[in-house]
Amino acid sequence: MPLEPQTAPRADAQRNRDRILAEAAALMADEGTQASLRDVARRAGVGLGTLYRHFPTREDLLAALLGRRFELLTARADTLAAAEPAGPALTTWLHEFLDAAAYRGLPATLMATLQDPESALHASCLRMRQAGGRLLAAAQQEGLIRPDVTALDVFVLVNALSWTADQGPTLAERRDHLFGLVLDGLRPR
Repeated sequence: MPLEPQTAPRADAQRNRDRILAEAAALMADEGTQASLRDVARRAGVGLGTLYRHFPTREDLLAALLGRRFELLTARADTLAAAEPAGPALTTWLHEFLDAAAYRGLPATLMATLQDPESALHASCLRMRQAGGRLLAAAQQEGLIRPDVTALDVFVLVNALSWTADQGPTLAERRDHLFGLVLDGLRPR
């Protein structure tokens, strides 16, 4: 049986999907990755069935929200590598990665992608980590970062920092200071 050609989604379906993503992003920024999907649908002005038609699982919704962020960070790594010296490029990219992991509960989701290659987020997260790894390698070649540091080490450290900042306003206020401490620990002795 021949496959039917794929058609673009109807305009109203695309508008619904876009509203769901916009409201999910806003709600998750406020409440974290475990925000109520019922609330997402309500705020988007769609029924729960419509939300589930577009995003059958919470992971599918997160993959759509975060996949775009990860792809932007992947491209950003290439831009920084071409425009900046290795050290500032890596520092800027890591700070932007930290900002992109701003949803409460996201660090646990990101760490889970390491263990589940079938995850909808795994491929885009892997590409992002590899892009950061290229920046790390360039900084290591210049002697700016310890040679024993791996891209996975950096990913885990920035995720840990994101998780720590998630634990309360006092720690969130110290995020940039803690980020500096992490960077100091990456430098050669």
